[in-house]
Amino acid sequence: MDEAGPLDSIVLPQGIRARFVPGINGLRMHVLEAGFETPGRPCVLLLHGFPELAYSWRKIMGPLAAAGFHVVAPDQRGYGRTTGWSAEFDADPAPSRLLNIVRDTLGLVAALGYADVAAVVGHDFGSPVAAWCALLRPDIFRSVVLMSAPFGGPPGLVPANSDAIHAELAKLDPPRKHYQRYYATRDANPNMQGCPQGVNDFLRAYFHMKSADWPQNQPFPLTCWTAAEIARLPRYYVMDLEKGMAETAAREMPTKVETAACRWLPDQELAIYSNEF
Repeated sequence: MDEAGPLDSIVLPQGIRARFVPGINGLRMHVLEAGFETPGRPCVLLLHGFPELAYSWRKIMGPLAAAGFHVVAPDQRGYGRTTGWSAEFDADPAPSRLLNIVRDTLGLVAALGYADVAAVVGHDFGSPVAAWCALLRPDIFRSVVLMSAPFGGPPGLVPANSDAIHAELAKLDPPRKHYQRYYATRDANPNMQGCPQGVNDFLRAYFHMKSADWPQNQPFPLTCWTAAEIARLPRYYVMDLEKGMAETAAREMPTKVETAACRWLPDQELAIYSNEF
């Protein structure tokens, strides 16, 4: 299949461009940039989460550029128009490990001609990537911002028994499972990509369910890490055992009135995500 071109400028805010940076740790990386017109600016690197894209940063890239920065947001390995990675479930997982994704980020910084960056900002899955960047190479990543996902620090010498919590969740009534365990299964991608409602409606419901528009989003502190306690979390975190994310999200599809009122993700912007995925 022919590789896609960069994201069309017609869908990007004024002052943001899309292009490819080749030769990045085996990747041809698709990036969005703002503030690129003026050489010598300090760089800010923005790392998106799941299920997102470089496009997710579009509304803050302009203000950051206006503040004097060269702002760069890549489609990370496994996302969007960045190529050079394998989508096969049985492929070697090593290239997608966090330390190799840090190498992707280092390669991008070097390819852009920078010896360091003013800040690396990560959201969701991009948050641990940003944290590891700052931990491993503080000489290059001068400051770090973590959004949505806190950093637990490097792992201890004795790994935690991660299987225990999943076994306990499966014993609940009704039985449950953690969303990260679901995403690691062979069925997860076909469940979402081939869902009956279509990818666009799946993402509409998924983003709605993760937003402040969903009335059931009432954050609270967890008191401990037990099956009974984390089962209090919304279903998109601790799912019904026999349901995929497509079925989980479908139950929370917003009404047409709610969708029309969604100013933070109108239909034309949601279409960018659904077309890319």
